[in-house]
Amino acid sequence: MPIINTTKMTAQQFLMLGEDPPGVKLELVDGEVAVSPSPIPEHSTVVIHLIMILGNHIHANALGELHQDVDTILNRFTVRRPDVLYFSKSRTHLIGKKAMEGPPDLAVEVISPSSIEIDRQDKFAEYRQAGVAHYWIIDPGQRSADAWSLVDGVYEPAGSGKDADVVRFAPFADLDIPLGRMWRWDRTK
Repeated sequence: MPIINTTKMTAQQFLMLGEDPPGVKLELVDGEVAVSPSPIPEHSTVVIHLIMILGNHIHANALGELHQDVDTILNRFTVRRPDVLYFSKSRTHLIGKKAMEGPPDLAVEVISPSSIEIDRQDKFAEYRQAGVAHYWIIDPGQRSADAWSLVDGVYEPAGSGKDADVVRFAPFADLDIPLGRMWRWDRTK
């Protein structure tokens, strides 16, 4: 009988792999390396516009740090790379040299055609279990945005918007986010 190795890779082992090969994005999910394709242009457009909106607000108010697509250790066997991450000023000590060494205050995932179930189910549960205080899902295909806040270990709906709505989501309750500026088809609103 052959011997089968069932050892899980740890987050620290995963981080030793180095940079991703061209054209793929690697994450560690329950000790196994998961591969996903590079984002499509529509995904990139939303990420860039959201970062401009959030980044200006965070910088102007000295609230903390905003990052994009960085390895984030959620537990011993899971390393995800949220499209956008925010750490409040009091939690920037979790920003390590190679990875985020704990959950961000906010994780944002922009849905791609290949990531719908992963973002809405798998990452939703992983971010909740890791203690990510706020989780937003932006869906360019549906032109929608949904937000959740962690309350007593459970994600509760914290807002939603569609098309050209202007929304305010925690942890930035005083920031107007004009969704119409994010969609590739209409950046003029």
